[in-house]
Amino acid sequence: MSILTKEEKELIDEKFRDLLEHCQRCKTKVDQDLVRKAFNLAKEAHKNMKRKSGEPYILHPIEVAKIVTYEIGLGAKSIACALMHDVVEDTDYTLEDIENQFGKKIAAIIDGLTKISGVFDNKLSLQAENFRKMLLTLSDDVRVILIKLADRLHNMRTLDSMPHNKQMKVAGETVYLYAPLAHRLGLYAIKTELEDLSLKYHHPKIYEEIQNKIRDNEKRRVTQINRFSFPIIEKLENSGHKFEINGRPKSIASIWSKMQRKGVPFEEVYDLMAIRIIFEPQKGTPEKTQCWNIYSNITDIYMPKPDRIRDWVSTPKANGYEALHTTVMGPDGKWVEVQIRSKRMEEIAERGYAAHWIYKETGSEEGELDKWIRKIREMLENPESNALEFLDEFKMNLFASEIMVFTPKGHIKTLPKDSTALDFAYEIHTEIGNKAIGAKVNYKLVALSHVLNSGDQVEILTSDKQTPQREWLDYAITAKAKSSIKDSLKADTKNRIQKGKKILERKLKEFNLIPSSRIFKKLLPAYDVITKDELYSKIGTGLVTLDDLKKVLRKKSKNKWIRYWELQFGKSSDKKEDENRTNRPEKSEKFDYKTPFILRENIDETSTSYKMAKCCNPIPGDDVIGYRSEIGDLIIHRSKCPKAIKLMSREGDRIVSTKWTTHKILSFLANIRIMGIDRIGMINEITNVISKELNVNMRTVNIEVHDGIFDGTLDLYVHSTKDLNNLIMNLIKIKGVDSVKRIEAPEE
Repeated sequence: MSILTKEEKELIDEKFRDLLEHCQRCKTKVDQDLVRKAFNLAKEAHKNMKRKSGEPYILHPIEVAKIVTYEIGLGAKSIACALMHDVVEDTDYTLEDIENQFGKKIAAIIDGLTKISGVFDNKLSLQAENFRKMLLTLSDDVRVILIKLADRLHNMRTLDSMPHNKQMKVAGETVYLYAPLAHRLGLYAIKTELEDLSLKYHHPKIYEEIQNKIRDNEKRRVTQINRFSFPIIEKLENSGHKFEINGRPKSIASIWSKMQRKGVPFEEVYDLMAIRIIFEPQKGTPEKTQCWNIYSNITDIYMPKPDRIRDWVSTPKANGYEALHTTVMGPDGKWVEVQIRSKRMEEIAERGYAAHWIYKETGSEEGELDKWIRKIREMLENPESNALEFLDEFKMNLFASEIMVFTPKGHIKTLPKDSTALDFAYEIHTEIGNKAIGAKVNYKLVALSHVLNSGDQVEILTSDKQTPQREWLDYAITAKAKSSIKDSLKADTKNRIQKGKKILERKLKEFNLIPSSRIFKKLLPAYDVITKDELYSKIGTGLVTLDDLKKVLRKKSKNKWIRYWELQFGKSSDKKEDENRTNRPEKSEKFDYKTPFILRENIDETSTSYKMAKCCNPIPGDDVIGYRSEIGDLIIHRSKCPKAIKLMSREGDRIVSTKWTTHKILSFLANIRIMGIDRIGMINEITNVISKELNVNMRTVNIEVHDGIFDGTLDLYVHSTKDLNNLIMNLIKIKGVDSVKRIEAPEE
């Protein structure tokens, strides 16, 4: 901390006067007084504070406020918040002080801005939870995010003064979250600059090389723009359009991205420059019509590239962006991108959500960006959602490109890219998703896992007998679909538990007993379960019949139950032993081969205590071993899996003895190969045996026929090896089937 010089104080006042004079939305005395009051508080709070660059700290909030008003177009309250955005975090002022002087709304925005500062933390779970809290503010007041983006932009513009490790961290955060968030909110100019500055610090040589090549081509580019634009200007003026036309190179980051994606050098990136035509709307002519009229004029002069027309006028992007893009062949034999938009569209494109909100008429239909923020609110309102899970889902929603699909009646639904028919079903209504059995996409029958494309027309097929399946979580990608499936599975579990509890209580009553800890100490190990809920669930589904209850109750409790419980949870019931285990290095921890880890039915459908190895797809009944990974996950392999054999020979101290308990609720993926002599109706007979007679769900069927011989693979969901063997026996009985066998793990 050092005292500011006279020159520094004069500079601060000069910068603030400049802010106030050029603030387009601070014309009233009330607005100017608010901004001046916020500046005075911030100046007092940050007095004598310096940035790493050595300049007075208060200059940073002033520059952030300038971005907020000049580049985003926000008003007096946002400018006041920008000026005070670091006050609560970095000085002795409290949130109560802000609320007392400026009211609840400004205090709430400052609170949101303070919370964002803790988002990127060394502790990932804390980071995710803070991120979720920050987004709670976004769903109420998007100005929090807009001001934070301005703050991040100024930090990136002044990053040179920071040490290298700090530069890398801030640049990484920026390209990871802030640039996509700016894009999502329609702030294209800010998004582009954030990406360019991130590239500058991550790949300085690449950034400088592309920047130099753009600079070297400047004169030639200006000549090309003029040569390209002149005939368009003449044509549009003769057609009575009022417009302005400009050209500028694509951003350094987008050029680098295209070079990487296409695997080409700078010189072969064909659309290095973009021409923008911004027109004044003609009275009585819709903007959309005028866009297409200008497009028609341009394509009378230059040949368009048919696959490069982007119509965001008829259907704006989810962030409110509207424009008509086309790529045409210029006079120099180079492809040139042309963007056509009205002045209103230009304002929205440059200032994003702020302009979208200004232009939005009261009572108008909900825009795509409003729908997106509403979806974020729905995700946040799920009290049981895991913070890390939420962060993953939000990132997916943030980064995803949108596709637009149609209902049977022609209504448009916007979904993230790679959404499936199941996601579409839940987008229509939760109950439609819960009852979905298949879909028709462009009138063709497809599975719920079918990935949709923009322009598809989708009809969902339902059945009252259908209920959500666990495997649906493998291909549902939207937050709404995932949370709805999980909610349904949890409700199903709760029902089973309640049913099982009543059955057990009724059975114990026959022996004049009531449930107690003493009784459960006998019941839990006897039925290979760890918790009361797991026992209730198995009773509720009929996996445990309690026929031998009298025999179980007569057995004496043994100390091995303590070791059994300890193995499942990794803790001892004895305090002294627990301390010894805690102090032991993780790698030296030994597992008891005599007391196997129980691979039990998963009561909480959203998490598991073990994972099935994808290399060998073990199912209940297989001879299996467990491998404890370095991060603590228990991965189950078939014991004859080549990878498992290598692990046993190399890392024997990480191998855990495992044992299956009965599984009838969970389904496991199994792969079988079937061969034989082809005949009419053979495929139909095979699928009938699988799905109708044995009620087994098929994931994929791939059967090829050559010279009268068929050879196929089937991916099926089964409950155990008993079910699988039963299926194989039934398939081998089909006339013409020569062999049916389970596909073993491939040799490495």
